Amino acid sequence: MRYISTRGGAEPRTFSDILLEGLAPDGGLYLPEEYPHVTPGMLDRWRTVLAEQGYAALAYEVLALFIDDIPADDLRAICERTYTAEVFGDDAVVSLTDLGDGVQLEGLSHGPTLAFKDMAMQLLGALFEYELGRRGQELNVLGATSGDTGSAAEYAMRGRAGIRVFMLSPKGRMSAFQRAQMYTLVDDNIHNIVVDGVFDDCQDLVKAVSADAGFKRAAHIGSVNSINWARLVAQVVYYVAGYLRATTSTDEEVSFAVPTGNFGNICAGHIARQMGLPIRRLLLATNENNVLEEFFRTGVYRPRSSQETIKTSSPSMDISKASNFERFVFDLVGRDAARVLDLFTAKLTRLGQFDLSDDPIFTQCAQWYGFRAGESTHADRLRTIREVWEDRGVLIDPHTADAVTVARRLQAPGERIVVLETAQPVKFAETIREALGRAPEVPAAYTGLASLEQHVVELPVDVEQLKAYIAGNIDAGTAEV
Repeated sequence: MRYISTRGGAEPRTFSDILLEGLAPDGGLYLPEEYPHVTPGMLDRWRTVLAEQGYAALAYEVLALFIDDIPADDLRAICERTYTAEVFGDDAVVSLTDLGDGVQLEGLSHGPTLAFKDMAMQLLGALFEYELGRRGQELNVLGATSGDTGSAAEYAMRGRAGIRVFMLSPKGRMSAFQRAQMYTLVDDNIHNIVVDGVFDDCQDLVKAVSADAGFKRAAHIGSVNSINWARLVAQVVYYVAGYLRATTSTDEEVSFAVPTGNFGNICAGHIARQMGLPIRRLLLATNENNVLEEFFRTGVYRPRSSQETIKTSSPSMDISKASNFERFVFDLVGRDAARVLDLFTAKLTRLGQFDLSDDPIFTQCAQWYGFRAGESTHADRLRTIREVWEDRGVLIDPHTADAVTVARRLQAPGERIVVLETAQPVKFAETIREALGRAPEVPAAYTGLASLEQHVVELPVDVEQLKAYIAGNIDAGTAEV
């Protein structure tokens, strides 16, 4: 299988090549030349695999469709080392909980950082270490986080041979628990950088460094953000698992409700649906930073400025530039790379937006691709957290509450919906306390976290200062700056 850029300016590459690269050289994102097709017979077999052999075996089956340049035995072993009860707390790895009225919650927060990002990031760490060892190379991972990506990446990469992590996070924009998870790490290969801005500023810095081909090559820069294709393909697996556990036959359809700000999580659902997984609809939930909801409602994609990005009680979705959205638009415009390039460079640069409302393809968002979108507010989050707790005794985090809110609002008669969980509520104690009048219980492994010393470096929104910091903290000779 070969991977191509959404902007058409990169030669087709193998999986292992794009694994270590992140963004394509032309600034686009990698996608397969075509999606593999899943048949009903394959789904029937996978249902048995999941039931009898577990999540790791299912992960191998799905990933093998996309990864043909890693020997099968090695890929299977990577999956078996990654998706274990030791790492995810239970052999099942993911869970399914009934919330009533046709809505189920897929639990994805059983990993080491208590967030869904662990599902992909633990695999990415293992793949990085394997491929770097195979090539005798090192990698300096550069990423940006609005909350959970950073800790998931750092816990997945800490102590791994040949890997350093430089993680950017927005000053004062994450919860206290999220900050403590990241900033208290003392591993030599982990560098936490606090940026005096919002998440979109952090993301722009990552893209700017990646766009400097000379520095990227000399400093061996790679990405763990969802611009990295390996992250997305790992997330496809839990859509398959959620579907198989929510159904008894491949004749059944389910919809997925997904909280998202960067479009990565729901993009994996789009890919699963394009492969043939029987997904009826993809219900996209945003918070008050509703750039994506606005597009699916109006056809206008208008990223907001840093000053316009609102600080909310579901902070991991306080994003106004959805870096993965380009992958969906590539499919939407018939994989016309020239048009994608025009939309995401010329139109956004000159006009600050692009408008597809008068284009017939806009109707395909719902008709062909199953997308519907809704916005959730702070009041919605508080109400939904209370209702789910009182009705079902299930405590959910604010982002998951956004998705439950939108799922209930958009649910059609008889529609079965699987809501994707974001994180455990302890990561957002302030909002839980506001909703229920008490803080969530802190898991035993994290009881002393808040008292530990935190280690960060603060930088302005300045790409040259960021590159200088990276160059100064990697081994002599690694970067020629």
